[in-house]
Amino acid sequence: MVDVVTEIVINRSCDQVSEYAANPDHAPEWYVNIQSAVWQTPKPLKLGSKIAFKAAFLGKELSYVYQIAEYVPGSKLVMKTADGPFPMETTYIWESVNGQATHMTLRNKGIPSGFSMIFAPFMALMMKRANNKDLKRLKFLLENRV
Repeated sequence: MVDVVTEIVINRSCDQVSEYAANPDHAPEWYVNIQSAVWQTPKPLKLGSKIAFKAAFLGKELSYVYQIAEYVPGSKLVMKTADGPFPMETTYIWESVNGQATHMTLRNKGIPSGFSMIFAPFMALMMKRANNKDLKRLKFLLENRV
């Protein structure tokens, strides 16, 4: 099992951070490895929404579809995919810090199958590194917006 948790405090309100981060259209802006996000169901984001992502990770092109499994605007978002060699669940949690900032937790967990099982510890390390970059990029973008 791979279970990677990263956290950051962003000096913007919970509403600002969650609205931006939960919008799949913004994913290519703040995720280092995501190249595109295409809605497969009508907007807005809601339980059951499906978004197709294209990404590059460890030198490989990846295509996968996330389905929204849980969504509490301003608080929590859970996306799941069951396709590919590495079924994954991604969770965002947003918590207000003194009403002025947001503590964001990004968690990726999944159970690699087949050949990718061998690389699970390495994948976890690389995911942690990428997630840290992603959260720092998100913080930069939101804190430097006009």
